[in-house]
This record gives sequence, C-alpha cells and structure tokens, in this order.
Amino acid sequence: MRYSVRTPFVTTALVVFLGGVMTMLDSTVVNVALTTLAHDFRTTPATMQQAVTGYLLAMSMTVPVTGWAVGRFGSRRVWLVSLVLFAGGSALCAAAWSAGSLVAFRAVQGLGGGLLMPVGQAMLAQAAGKERMGRAMALITVPSMLAPVLGPPLGGLVVEGPGWRWLFLVNLPISAVALIAAALLLPREPDPAAAPRQPLDVLGLALLSPGLAALIHGLSEVGGGASFAHPALWIGLALVAAFTVRALRVPGALVDLRLLGDRTFAAAVVALACYSAAMLGFTVLVPLHSQLAGGGGPLEAGLLLAPLGIGAALTLPIAGRLTDSRGARGVAATGVAAVVAGIAAFAAFPGPVPILVAGLGHGLVSTSVVAAAYATLERAAIPAATTLSTIALRLASSFGVAVLAVLLQLLTAAGAARPFAYAFGCAAALAALSLVPIVLIGSKTWRRSSSAPA
Repeated sequence: MRYSVRTPFVTTALVVFLGGVMTMLDSTVVNVALTTLAHDFRTTPATMQQAVTGYLLAMSMTVPVTGWAVGRFGSRRVWLVSLVLFAGGSALCAAAWSAGSLVAFRAVQGLGGGLLMPVGQAMLAQAAGKERMGRAMALITVPSMLAPVLGPPLGGLVVEGPGWRWLFLVNLPISAVALIAAALLLPREPDPAAAPRQPLDVLGLALLSPGLAALIHGLSEVGGGASFAHPALWIGLALVAAFTVRALRVPGALVDLRLLGDRTFAAAVVALACYSAAMLGFTVLVPLHSQLAGGGGPLEAGLLLAPLGIGAALTLPIAGRLTDSRGARGVAATGVAAVVAGIAAFAAFPGPVPILVAGLGHGLVSTSVVAAAYATLERAAIPAATTLSTIALRLASSFGVAVLAVLLQLLTAAGAARPFAYAFGCAAALAALSLVPIVLIGSKTWRRSSSAPA
C-alpha cells in the first residue's frame, strides 16, 4: 500500500524523526567535548561530566508526566512546547559563560528533550494503527540507532572545527524546521478542554520524578566505581518503590501500572528491559576495550560502533514489514540470536564484523518488540504505555551499564586474564535472557488478560 506525503502517518513520521534525532544525538555528542570544555571553563573533566549527567537526569524527570500532559493538553501542543524548550535550552548552552551555567542550561534542554521521544512515539503509534505498527516503530527507532554511532564522531569533528558552541547552535535551524513542520503537518486534535480533565497526581510526581533521577544517578555512580551503598541509589529505590505501592492502590496515578495487566505489553516491556540493559552495556564496553585493551584513541573508539548502526539500518525496514505481516515473536527471536552471536564473537575476535552482525540483529529486535508492546493496546492507552515503557528502558539501560562496568572493575582488580571477554560474555547472556519474555509474546498459552485501561 502506498502512502501520500500528506497522510497523517507519513507527516507525523517526518516530524517525529526531526525531533528525535536532535534529542538523541545531544545525549552523546557532548561526551567528546568534556576535555575542551574543562579547559575553556578552567575546571576538571569530572566537573564537566555534570553537563552530560544533568541532561540525562532532566530527561528522565520529565518522562513521567508525558501521559498526563498529552491527555490534558493534546500531543500536538506538548510536542510544540517541548521543541521550543529544547531549542531555548540549546541557545542558552551555546551562550554559557561558566561550567555552572552550562550544567543548568543543559538541564533546561533536557526538560524539553525528555518529552519529545515518548510523545513522538505515542503520536506515531496512534497514527500508524495496529496494521502498520511494525513500520512505525522502525521509523521511531532510527534516532536511537544513530545517536551512539554518529554522536561521538560528529562531536569530535565539531569540536576540532568550528568549536564546542556549535554542538548546540546546530540545533537551532533543525528546531526551526521541526517547529514549522509540526505546526503545518501534525493533524489538529479535538480540544482537550472538552474532555473530562484528569487531575495531575502531584504526590505521585513528587515521588517518581526525583526517584527516577536519584536511581539513575546512583546507577551511574556505581558504574563509575562508587559503592552499591551510594545514597542516591537507595533513596531512588525507596521513592520508586513508594510510588509503585501507591500507584497500585490509588486510581488516577501519574503512571498507570494497570497497563501491565495486558500480558503482551508486559512481556514486551520485560524483553525490552533485558535487551536494552545488555545492548547499552555492550556499546559502552566496546569503546573502553578499544582504548584500554587496543590502545586506540577516542575518535577510533567511536567509529568502531559504526558497523552497529550500519547493520541496524539494513534490517530496520525488513523488520517493520515482517513484524506487520508475520508477528513480532519470530523476528525478535532471530534478532536476539544474531546479537548474542555478534557479542560472543567480538569477545573472542574483536573487530567490525561481529559488531555488524550484532547490528543486523539489533534492527530486528528493537523494531519488533516495541511494535509488540503497543499492538494489543487501545489507541487511547498508548500515551500512558509509552511513558511506562520509556521509564522501564531508562532504568534498565542504566542498570546494564552499571552492572557490566562493576563486573569489569572486579575482574580487572582480581587479575583476570581476559576481563573484557568475561564482561562481553555477561552482556551476551543478558541479551539471551530476553528470549524468555519474547517467546511469550503472542503465545497461545500466554493469552492477553484483557484490554488495557484507556
């Protein structure tokens, strides 16, 4: 079936892609500029790391309000406001005069960026419908594929060329195009004021947003060498646990955990969590291996991940079509097998070919499982579902990086002959674990319990 460029699906996909690419690239491009920023602001790279951490934490804190904001104001309005906030934060970052000002402005940028991806995913899933969910998720996956591959090399080129301020200035023309495209192409929604208003769960927000920020920060610190007794980790766990207990007992919670009553959605979220923990950990280990074990430089380490993006780009279109026509389970299982084989092969024979194999599988898994997560839900439940799944992925990714980093440190301290090989083996095992919930997706013995609440 051919789609006109004016159909809601195609126009929404274009708008979501423009916003998604900016926010995902901004999460990685600054990493290579930390030394330069520390020199210009006369501070240490460790201090400038807060600019990266602050952006990610701000993104995490805004995710929980996505479902409520879309229901209260409409996805189109939330998208436009988020774009303006992200563009304003980018302009402020480019004008930063000190390390403290840059950290603060990165947080402003992250507040807008945190809403763009889940809102965009919800808009695209609703525009696609169940019959095109696989192709829709293939499109939404592209920015997250490009970020870890293109971010470090692009950041290096910009820093060595026009200077670090252009890391943020380049966002302004893209944001302008994205705003114009959103204003002209996104379909207008019914006035949200005409629908019954869901009050904001203020207590839930007070528990979950700082809880997520503290938990992710704590996991980041543990991955950097801190003890598991780090206060932020346990404070975050306590706040998230308190929110979970409350959300299961109180109607109208900020994040609707009743969506996990849809067993297909629950299985897909668990599969994504296991897989994301393994895959993000792998993308962190590869550059470390290149620099510590192979003696390569930062740019060489960043380019080593390029085959991952190339492989995923080759299979993404195929994955979307196969998922729509044959279901997600077989596509996802094939992808996981390729990823596990690629990671295991890289542990034994480091090089671009195993990473390419893992990339081929990555394109299959990410598309099919995300499509499966939303395929059985009612259209009105999708914004809340994208909020819940995004939170799960953020936590799982941070957990995977922390666990693999700690394992690598322990193996190195113990004098293991091949510490990286064992760490890569752990990543492969974690990816293989996602096969258990993947097998349950669409299984006749794992029937969908009921229609998830809207």
